[in-house]
Amino acid sequence: MMWLAAPVLLEQLLLVLVGFSDTLLTGHYLEKPHLAAINLMAYALWLLFSLFAVVSIGATAMVARFVGAGDSKLANRVVNQAFLLGSLLALLATIGGLLAVDRLVLLMQLQGESAALAAQYLKFVIPILPLIMIETVGIACLRGAGDMITGLVVMAIVNIVNVSLSWAFVLGPGPIPKLGWQGIALGTMCGYLAGGLLVAALLIRGRAGLRVHWRWLKPDIGLIRRLLRIGLPGGADTLAMVGCQLWFVAVINQLGDLAAAAHGVAIRIESLAFLPGSAFAVAATTMAGQYLGAGDHRKAGRSVLMACLAGGGLMTAAAIVFYLQAPYLARLFVRADQIEVAQQAAPLLRIISLGVPALALAMILTGALRGAGDTRWPLVFSMIGLLGVRLPGAYWLAFETIHIPGTDIVLAGWGLGVIGAWYAMTTDLWVRALLVSYRFLHGGWKRVKV
Repeated sequence: MMWLAAPVLLEQLLLVLVGFSDTLLTGHYLEKPHLAAINLMAYALWLLFSLFAVVSIGATAMVARFVGAGDSKLANRVVNQAFLLGSLLALLATIGGLLAVDRLVLLMQLQGESAALAAQYLKFVIPILPLIMIETVGIACLRGAGDMITGLVVMAIVNIVNVSLSWAFVLGPGPIPKLGWQGIALGTMCGYLAGGLLVAALLIRGRAGLRVHWRWLKPDIGLIRRLLRIGLPGGADTLAMVGCQLWFVAVINQLGDLAAAAHGVAIRIESLAFLPGSAFAVAATTMAGQYLGAGDHRKAGRSVLMACLAGGGLMTAAAIVFYLQAPYLARLFVRADQIEVAQQAAPLLRIISLGVPALALAMILTGALRGAGDTRWPLVFSMIGLLGVRLPGAYWLAFETIHIPGTDIVLAGWGLGVIGAWYAMTTDLWVRALLVSYRFLHGGWKRVKV
């Protein structure tokens, strides 16, 4: 478990450090509208990567199951069909994204200069969606085969390119042009371009027993159908999660730039708690899939419980730090003249610290269910938590009055602002954690066929 989780933990740490770098760079050298925009871009990048979850979730589960069963030929066929399906999605997403950039930003409720900056950033990143697909799907397949090191190395290169170029283009030392906000977007684009090309080269040569070859890319309708049977619910779960998160951000953006900036700073810091959850969720995905493929249901269950214990313990320790050091952590990300952002972000960290243990259970157990191919129930649980708890709760707790669109109905709310929205988010985490825990203990995930 630790051999699988440790590289992913380092990989996720590198990814979070890039987000920290962009926030620090924006907070110290650019203005408040830029800070509001960069916070939205964290969600936008999450959305772009999640577009390919339909392929990557199905590919991880099937590769893990076939590797566990010792069928390397079928595992390789899955990899090639995953790239074929991913290429089609990437083409559609790139065309659709370029046509709908302004509409996406509008949905996020950003206004004025912040909205224009967000649209400008996305116009740099959307054209490289095919490379993002190759990176995402390729690393997912390798993880299913138990290779976590390649993802770590690739993300290290992506992050080095991203951070170094972003800082260089913002500051403009020597002959390097000083591009400001565009420099951050350009650095991000170059980083993911490098990652996609590297993953493509590795899988064309062959890695961890997996290989992409042109003659194996002919459509196999049977395998594609099996990929989609697992991937569609899992991908819908991920996209619904991202979509509802973007909706949640839109609610907060309606509270003004100060609330949006404070939310973004708190989210960046909270993302540290995601690291063990993401790492041990991937480990649980691989172990559950491979042990079920080998027919060892007992080890599949034990491995998931150990992942929850280790990952949950680390995340709870992070939550304690958030609660005790919230004001200090928030001040790290803003200039002295933006101290009001830090003052509003600090209580948000203390609120979410109460939900981090629930987040750990939800992340790791969902990863285990996906590794087993049991992707429908996590989708149901996400819909209950996000649409039934988080979003209605955010409106009710954040605003003093709530107008129901298309009607003359106006409801009274609590008017707690961004703090109220974060109370709703914490409640949602506990609801989903209890639901997914019940499904795991029920044991039906062990009998799912892929």
